Amino acid sequence: MGKRYKTAAAAFDRQRNYPMEEALRIVKSNATAKFDETIEIHFRLGIDPRHSDQQVRTTVMLPHGTGKTVRILAFVDESEAESTLAAGADIIGTDEVINKIRNDGWLEFDATIATPPMMRKVGQIARILGPRGLMPNPKAGTVVPSDDLPRVINELKAGRVEFRNDKTGNLHVPVGKASFSHEQLQENLQAVVDTIRNAKPESQKGTYVRRVVLTSTMGPGVRVDGTV
Repeated sequence: MGKRYKTAAAAFDRQRNYPMEEALRIVKSNATAKFDETIEIHFRLGIDPRHSDQQVRTTVMLPHGTGKTVRILAFVDESEAESTLAAGADIIGTDEVINKIRNDGWLEFDATIATPPMMRKVGQIARILGPRGLMPNPKAGTVVPSDDLPRVINELKAGRVEFRNDKTGNLHVPVGKASFSHEQLQENLQAVVDTIRNAKPESQKGTYVRRVVLTSTMGPGVRVDGTV
């Protein structure tokens, strides 16, 4: 831990659970790196990730976006490539691109979408995309008919974020940049909290959210009062 991190960590009680608004102010004030840090919220869930019926995987539309330029890889038929690029996609998932991902581990994109007929091809690189949360998925709304591609592309560019629990039952969701106003981050945070509340698996018993932590890329985490 560097000197800046230690100074930031000493400025608040790391064992205390702060109200969300106060935690956000602490995190923003500590985001003093030379780049625009990402603000993230982390949830420790009371789910059992070994059971498929307790997985939490969904999407949220952040009212003010993520502050990040989203590069979209689209797996579509060759005949749809031109219109898909015109709709805002950045890369078309040609055979050459698939081989580049499979053989070279190339992952210079942030999101993927696909039409249903292309999923057989995408399956060739599922073991690479899946663990990184980049595999197109109908439940996440990233496998859609051709005529729905422009809408999905626009949402992804505007701030739609997909998230899923990891193997330990945790969720990690970006909610914006440190340069965002306090109000913008608050609204993005509320959208995430509401989405997670609505995504609670019916089979989950006991405490759903065990811990909430708010942090920035380079700053210490601040515990948040239970909000779900």
